Amino acid sequence: MLSLLWLVPILPLVGFAILAVTAGQLARKAVSVIAVGAVSLSALIAIGITVAYTITAPAGTVYSQTLWQWMRVGNFAPAVALHLDALSMTMMVVVAFVSALIHIYSTGFMADDTGYSRFFAYMNLFVGAMLTLVLADNLLLLYLGWEGVGLCSYLLIGFWYRDPDNVRAALKAFFVTRIGDTAFAIGIFLLFTSLGTLNIPAVLDEISTYAPGSTLPTAAAALLLVGAMAKSAQLPLQTWLPDAMAGPTPVSALIHAATMVTAGVYLIARMHTLFVMAPAVLLAVAIIGAVTQLVASFSALTQYDIKRILAYSTISQIGYMFLALGVGAWAAAIYHFGTHAFFKAALFLGAGVVIKMLDEEHDIFKMGGLRHRYPLTFWAFLFAALTLAAVPPLTITFNSKDLILNQAFLSKGGRGLWILGLIGTFLTAAYTFRMVFVVFFGPAQSRPEKTPARSMVAPFVVLAFLGAIAGIPELLTAIFGSQNLSSFLRSALPGPTRDFPSADGPWLFQLIYVATALAGIAVAYLLYERAPQYTRSVVSTSVGSWLHRWWFADWGFDWLYQKLFVGPYVVLARINRNDVVDLFYKGLALISRVINGLLSSTVNGNVRWYVAAVAGGAVIVVGLVVIL
Repeated sequence: MLSLLWLVPILPLVGFAILAVTAGQLARKAVSVIAVGAVSLSALIAIGITVAYTITAPAGTVYSQTLWQWMRVGNFAPAVALHLDALSMTMMVVVAFVSALIHIYSTGFMADDTGYSRFFAYMNLFVGAMLTLVLADNLLLLYLGWEGVGLCSYLLIGFWYRDPDNVRAALKAFFVTRIGDTAFAIGIFLLFTSLGTLNIPAVLDEISTYAPGSTLPTAAAALLLVGAMAKSAQLPLQTWLPDAMAGPTPVSALIHAATMVTAGVYLIARMHTLFVMAPAVLLAVAIIGAVTQLVASFSALTQYDIKRILAYSTISQIGYMFLALGVGAWAAAIYHFGTHAFFKAALFLGAGVVIKMLDEEHDIFKMGGLRHRYPLTFWAFLFAALTLAAVPPLTITFNSKDLILNQAFLSKGGRGLWILGLIGTFLTAAYTFRMVFVVFFGPAQSRPEKTPARSMVAPFVVLAFLGAIAGIPELLTAIFGSQNLSSFLRSALPGPTRDFPSADGPWLFQLIYVATALAGIAVAYLLYERAPQYTRSVVSTSVGSWLHRWWFADWGFDWLYQKLFVGPYVVLARINRNDVVDLFYKGLALISRVINGLLSSTVNGNVRWYVAAVAGGAVIVVGLVVIL
């Protein structure tokens, strides 16, 4: 079964190729069969490989598959090769499975869109690029997938390109992530020139021989961190992600749950040895994650657009993953990626159902009372919201976020990070249930007449259910000592360096986390369901109004970048409207022509003048030599 690994990324790419070549000439049913079939078959093979790997392969087994030699220039000879271990396999199966469900959902959501074939071609390419990224054996192939998801995000965010706002959002995502892509590329160059290889296991083996904190690991890790920050929308490069909601809702679900923003998390986890050898950069990862999750949570509290609330939620949850990576909770970070993929995809798909049934309405304050009209959507959305808020339906179930906070508390000097994470837990519950109470409770603000298609509801419900039960393996481990995802991942990632001295420690902290989340839900219920006048009175004050505007505008990052970078660039462009900058180069050209004319005038055909000039030049040269 493992020999079929190459089919996992290839099948979506083949689906893209067929849809691209036919260029919209196929019937919609044929497009659906090709696009959904390619990704679904890829997901089935990924699941089969996972089962075969976990049953037959000894713990820590690494499977490599070389497809062909890519190029050979001197000692630079990267191959198109795939690498399968516990980390890449976990990413592979989650990406493929969640993407397949989103594709099924898309057949209903995009049913009436004129760009149906083009949409699915881009989606297939998106999934193929992400699977290439997570399975790559070397940094060059990984970078190819990395650039592929960046291209697809641009194409899909700006899918409805006739709207100028959508085009601007796509360009913003492309330009901001270019910053990280450039840093990542420089990091790759640095590693190759220093180590002579881009094979990931070889790079990690070589880098482990350096002293912790030495120049090469620190510089390379810092460059890769910038790449991860841009791709995963972490401070200060997070501004593109909320605007990316301009794309169709399935695109938002795919970007936030299974592709694009999780690429940065995977990069740091994949290159964990490099970051361990750069402790200063690893600490920066933790601080960036802790601050980002807090900043994004405050912004989510002020948004009206249901998709923008979820966008800021994604920034916040990726922040938790960065926090986990930074404190050495490697397996917990990937575990949170898995649970987040399920519940965040479910929330986006649920939001898409609501938006579709309300004739493209995005404002949560124009919804209300939908739990009676769409009970199945309400319950599935509620389960996903409870999981996001770290209060699973089984309240004693371990949550991936709790594991992250435990390791933050136990890390050296991590009390401050733990407090920031705990505040984030409270805010996450508050903004999540603010959305739930406003959308599904209270008086109805609109009269929906449509019924969602089954192809939209079924994937949404499945993902919500999977997110809700994702903590059961951790609970079984705590009770029976059975195998779980965290321990499975430790065959490819380092385990936690510290643990609670008492067996009661995790349970005590679990109660703290659940109580914090319940407090956030209670505050949301009070302010948005029970007594919304309190919220209006707070926001109407001068301080409350100022904070609301500041957080709503993403803490002013867009304004700052407009003043520092965009504005000056536009001024220079306007100055150069009449080729002002080109005057310098035109001047150089004029000087060259004048000198050429002077020199040309000396060519008069008089041999005696030529001889005299040569003799005079020789005398001058000899004189200079003698004098000097």
